[in-house]
Amino acid sequence: MNKVAVVGAGISGLSMANYLEKHKIDYHIYERRKKEDLAGHGFLIPQEGIEYLTQIIEPSLLFEQGSFLKKYIQYSHTGKQLAEKDLNNVFAISRHSLINLLTQNISPEKITYEKTVTAGDLQDNCLKHTDGSNVDAYIAVISDGSRSRIRKSLFPDEKMRMVRENEVVNIITDKEIAAGIENDFMKFHHDQGGLTFGIIKLSHDTILWYSQFDNEKYRINECSPDNLKNYMLEVFEEWHPMISSIIQKSNYENVHLWCVYELEELNPFYKDNIVFIGDAAHPLIPFTSQGVTSALKDSFILTKYLVEESNITEAFKKYETERKPEVETHIRNGRALLSQFLLPIDQHTDHILPISYK
Repeated sequence: MNKVAVVGAGISGLSMANYLEKHKIDYHIYERRKKEDLAGHGFLIPQEGIEYLTQIIEPSLLFEQGSFLKKYIQYSHTGKQLAEKDLNNVFAISRHSLINLLTQNISPEKITYEKTVTAGDLQDNCLKHTDGSNVDAYIAVISDGSRSRIRKSLFPDEKMRMVRENEVVNIITDKEIAAGIENDFMKFHHDQGGLTFGIIKLSHDTILWYSQFDNEKYRINECSPDNLKNYMLEVFEEWHPMISSIIQKSNYENVHLWCVYELEELNPFYKDNIVFIGDAAHPLIPFTSQGVTSALKDSFILTKYLVEESNITEAFKKYETERKPEVETHIRNGRALLSQFLLPIDQHTDHILPISYK
């Protein structure tokens, strides 16, 4: 098979490269950002995602970089326990750790950083460099995120909308705080809805934390580290003391403010010799906790059909046919969880787990 160009060196792009590597299919990755990306956020990976991930990462290496969570525990903002549910092999890992693991099997010469490519003349080459020259590839796998520029150029009539939720995500290394937290997924909810604080222990000294805001009630106007920290302390001042301690002691150098968008309707997953995976194909709002698993399944199934089918259009068609129904289920589940997030706690459905299952 001729070379595959993979656009984007995030989780979906690197997963795709690993599966291509496994099947000895030639490829090159183009990433427009710098290699050093330490933005403080991470992922929950359910059992199904672990099964796909351990096909390309040695399990012992993977599991030492994160932790399995025992329970999901829901609290009021003052710390009263509201609900509890056992978790079945849900794994937590930082984005930085997972990126490093996915990169280890890829030769450095197969990734070009700080390189932007665009959709070109599909009659000759599927992608072009910014200087107008052709990218050396016959197939383009696009994994450039939920606001994909290439997807927008191919489907100019698509409509994206901002979701009524923003997230602030960070990681703190503090042995004292971590020692007082079990390996549980803890989530605190404001009584009136539209504001949460989640805590996930990644290791003996590292915690991933995130806050979700109804962006119509809570507007984050200034995103500098100091102002964001002060805003967080003000908003969560009357919450459980552990939350204030985490916010106060965190370093905000690599904090991530996530403005969430979704497509009103999914585009096709491919056009001619360009195919989309992960968020570039189907943005999923964060309530699903299915971003990594969906990216892994996209990569695995697309590679499978590229190996099995001599006709790339047939391979792309089978990939879309297999993946789209499940993705649509996660989209519906995510919207239902978003609707509940906006409601007061006393209107929540009992024992809702913030993970979408098919």
